[in-house]
Amino acid sequence: MMGRMTQAATVYGCIEAGGTKFVLGLVASDARILARTRIATAQPAETGAAAIGWLRTAVAEHGRFAAIGIATFGPAEVLHASPRWGFMADTPKPGWSGADIAGPYARAFGVPIGFDTDVNAAAVAERRWGAAQGAENAVYITVGTGIGGGAVINGAPVHGLGHPEMGHVPVARHAEDRFGGVCPFHGDCLEGLASGPAIERRWGKSLSELPRDHPGHGIIAHYLAQLCIMLTGIAAPSRIVIGGGVSQTPGLIDAVRRETRRLSGGYFAGDPMDIIVPPGLGENSGLLGAFALARDAERG
Repeated sequence: MMGRMTQAATVYGCIEAGGTKFVLGLVASDARILARTRIATAQPAETGAAAIGWLRTAVAEHGRFAAIGIATFGPAEVLHASPRWGFMADTPKPGWSGADIAGPYARAFGVPIGFDTDVNAAAVAERRWGAAQGAENAVYITVGTGIGGGAVINGAPVHGLGHPEMGHVPVARHAEDRFGGVCPFHGDCLEGLASGPAIERRWGKSLSELPRDHPGHGIIAHYLAQLCIMLTGIAAPSRIVIGGGVSQTPGLIDAVRRETRRLSGGYFAGDPMDIIVPPGLGENSGLLGAFALARDAERG
């Protein structure tokens, strides 16, 4: 999806705002990624200034944006009716709680702003262009620095009192796991036990660096399979897309499929071997999710 912009193409500014890095992109109306860069996530003002600077350079080269989409790490206020829409909520990321994320871009560029969580945005993108095409109900899970999930139900991303926080659900402990967890709020919730930092704190290496016969592979698969079963029982998705750095560990998604099948006991409709899939958009799920948010904001 890379390429040069034709003269007739409409251009969108896209921001995948992560806890460790911001991925910035310029995307044409046909979903071609025309340019991209990444910057380290520092403090909010510094990070925002760097992102706006890059986008201004993109405007000078390619023309004014029709809209900007921001797919952010959370928790964040994504409900349009809230006076705090576009702001970060309480987050473990130092210095980011209460930060105004969307406002600086609106003031700098004067265009519609789409704003949602990175995982909700990725779920939308995977449903429109990726591995969940044709699914009325689909879920995108990221397993990396944290664990998060976004859901599309009947074709629309889920919002309620806030946005889904799938990484902070309690899970049953694996019989061989005595690790206390790393979540500062809940200790041994799913994120506290199966995120990248939890894996490194427990075993001193990333999951992909552990030997293939290391018990850590089965332990992490056991925890992620429990989330897949919860989602199946609650939302009946026909696709559960698992992305993020930890998910790229060779054999992990297959292990999650097998463990989901084992734990579910054949009760649910569908086969986990077909339902649980890697991202169809690869590393572009988040950036194209921001593009989807921008397109929807433009349309009002």
